[in-house]
Amino acid sequence: MTRRIWLFVAIAAALLAAPGSALARQYVKLSDERANTHSAFVDFATPVRAKPALRATKVAFLRPSTFHGSDEVVLLLGYRDVGARRWIRVRYPGLGYRVGWIPERALSPSQLHRTLVVVDRGDLQLRLLRDGKVVLRVPIGVGAAASPTPPGHYYIRERLALRTSTSIYGALAFGTSAFSRYRTDWPGGGQVGIHGTSEPELIPGYISNGCVRLHNSDILALGRRIDVGTPVLIK
Repeated sequence: MTRRIWLFVAIAAALLAAPGSALARQYVKLSDERANTHSAFVDFATPVRAKPALRATKVAFLRPSTFHGSDEVVLLLGYRDVGARRWIRVRYPGLGYRVGWIPERALSPSQLHRTLVVVDRGDLQLRLLRDGKVVLRVPIGVGAAASPTPPGHYYIRERLALRTSTSIYGALAFGTSAFSRYRTDWPGGGQVGIHGTSEPELIPGYISNGCVRLHNSDILALGRRIDVGTPVLIK
């Protein structure tokens, strides 16, 4: 699979299935956030709107780069044509429920993901599914009672470069689209990560400030199997 595929390829099947041109203006789902998920990078700064309309309320603002300097990415949930403009319903990073609409022209060509990361806070396990089947299952550490890992639907937002594998983030770290309401004073606003550890003896357990910790060998195994834009379910 190439790094990106054209968005019109991702939605071609839905368009061909429509019996008439009027249906093209109905909402068309693009991702199930399980085995068929599309992501795209943000090409230029754009507001996120509550509805697919230029006069709709602005609910957020997206920039092409993250706090850490990575290319900003969003999940493509669906689209709707309004007049001559195509609006994409996206899941975007931030605190709480973050879904809104941006014009298609603000996005790069999309990438297809067939994997899903499931963070199970009850069983203290991370599972990686491909096409709905578990291909990796590892123990984890998650947020302690005073700063729990936030549940919900998210995605892998960026892969972070580490200066050393002996830091508290271990051998590899991913930044997710999730943010902790208990750590908003952190640089970047309290982004929740999935990363390795320098304290493997604490895993499994409720040990972190909200991030998900894995043994270094496990985060490296995960890193070989996922890309930026992979959906994440925290439950």
